[in-house]
Amino acid sequence: MTILDRLESKFGRFAVPGLIRYVVGLNALVFILVTLNPGYTEALELDPQALRKGELWRAVTWIFIPETTGMFWIFFYLMFTWWIGDMLEQSWGTFRLNAYYLLGMVLCIASAVVFGASGGNFFLNLSLFLAVATLAPDFEVLMFLILPVKMKYVALFSLLVPAGYLLLGSLDMKMMVLMCLGNYLVFFGPGFVRRRREARGIAVRQKRFAAASIAESSIHRCRVCGATETTHPDLEFRVSSDGEEYCTEHLPSKGRRVEP
Repeated sequence: MTILDRLESKFGRFAVPGLIRYVVGLNALVFILVTLNPGYTEALELDPQALRKGELWRAVTWIFIPETTGMFWIFFYLMFTWWIGDMLEQSWGTFRLNAYYLLGMVLCIASAVVFGASGGNFFLNLSLFLAVATLAPDFEVLMFLILPVKMKYVALFSLLVPAGYLLLGSLDMKMMVLMCLGNYLVFFGPGFVRRRREARGIAVRQKRFAAASIAESSIHRCRVCGATETTHPDLEFRVSSDGEEYCTEHLPSKGRRVEP
């Protein structure tokens, strides 16, 4: 039983079904409020100094700030986030999705408090998308409702921004990327490492099997270098007076009789 399984057995009853749907609904509400009053988000943002002063609601309200304020794009943003949440909940179950999202929130908050940098909703939503792309890499989405593109390619493109921070950003920006995508690393990192080890083990076994197959199928083998007529078809082999077989390059000294 994994750690998540044990946590689910104890706290599963507290998980919120359709969590991302609620987040999307509040994103829509905040969008309306921001449209009426553009300064409204200032009271909701993840501000470390304001948190230290006691404005604790900011630890939650920042996830309700939509990534876009464009009237045209907000519909696609909300529907796409809704769809991602539903896919993950169907694949993982309610508790696992809740744990993934909550861990992402906690790490983003920690990044803001410790390093003074937070990617906000961008990185939290990116972690959701990366999870879906990892679980269903060949699933196709319609970009701009026209162009079908596999999820894995969209995910690679979406990693350009965090990759830029990691390569060119300051230390606090690098730590922000690692922490704000920490939930993805925690959930999927061990699986990547395990599959890498398994693939390496399979490659080693296949190599040994291929070598054994060659050895079994060959008739001639040089006692010195191990060459066979299969691995070195241009070589000639002779049996020396000691009863051992050698390739012509490693025949014993001429003082010893060589049998053809």
